[in-house]
This record gives sequence, C-alpha cells and structure tokens, in this order.
Amino acid sequence: MEQPTRPGFATRRRTQLFDALVDLFLVEGFAHLTLDEIANRLRCSKSTLYTLAGSKEQLVRAATVHFFRRATEDVESRIEPIGGARERITAYLSAVGNALAAASDQFMADLDAFPPARDVYERNTQFAAGRVQELITEGVAAGDFRDVHAAFAADLAATMMVRIQQRGVRDSTGLDDAHAYAELAAILTGGISA
Repeated sequence: MEQPTRPGFATRRRTQLFDALVDLFLVEGFAHLTLDEIANRLRCSKSTLYTLAGSKEQLVRAATVHFFRRATEDVESRIEPIGGARERITAYLSAVGNALAAASDQFMADLDAFPPARDVYERNTQFAAGRVQELITEGVAAGDFRDVHAAFAADLAATMMVRIQQRGVRDSTGLDDAHAYAELAAILTGGISA
C-alpha cells in the first residue's frame, strides 16, 4: 500500500520521516534527544535530518506542526460522516482525546517547556475551540441546542482542553485524556441541549 504524501512535504520519504519522528517524540519526548540519537533511531543520517529542518529546535517545531496537522486530519475525517450536532461535538472531542492519547507525559512536559512547540499546541487548541464554536453554532441554527452564546461555550471548552492537555485534569481527577474529553463532551452537550 502506497503511503500518501502529506501537504507541504515534497516526497513520500520526507512524510515517512516526519511520521516516524512524531511517533518517536510522542513516546519518549524530545528534550533529552540529540540530533545524533534522533538520526540513529530513525535510521537516517544527520544530514537527512538537516533536509527536514536547520536545527534541532526547528525540527521539533516542524514535528509538532506535523503531529497536529495529522491529528486534525484524523479528527475531521471522523466527524465528517456524522449527523446531528450533539453527536458531532461528542465525536469531535472524543477524537481529539484519542489523538492526544498517544502523547506520553514526557512529550507533553517537553512540549510545555519548549516555547516554539508550546505555541503550536496553543494555536491548535484555539483552532479546536473555534471548531467547537462552529459546531455549537450549527447546532443552535438547527434547533438541536438552545440559543447559547457559542463563543462562551467554546471558550469554556478551550479552557478545559488546555487543562486536559497540560495534565491538570489527570492530576486532579485521575481521568486520562480520552475519558476527560468524553466527560467534557457529555457536560457541554448536555448543558446546551434544546
């Protein structure tokens, strides 16, 4: 089976390298890894890594962008066939939780400690909140939800999404990301249902 080339990547090999890089970072984090160790793990040369990015910092940022792009594509593909506002929001938040479930605590700690990667994560959280707002607005227009202030509901969701992703919810409740997103979806959709 031929692996697709993702937008922004010139070759299938580059896509495969970024996929492997993301998978490595999700499991182990990235702060402790040197470029030599990364090249060794990916079974490529250090010069090959330099074709992906000019430095380790740029490589980490590019891999973070790749992770969130891949996750966004997956999340959107999961909600595309679903009808009904409540079901779409539930599926969306559940898919976000599932996408983040692969991220180790070390990856999330490294992400939070590295400003360029943290900025990517924060922008993606804001994008996700905007997407929840769109889904709420669609639900209000369809009569599935009562007339709520969609931006406020989305901001509430975004605040919890940040707490989930920063492991605050796990620390205070014991819920893993997937279950926390499921609870968020249940509370959010229950609170705005018509």
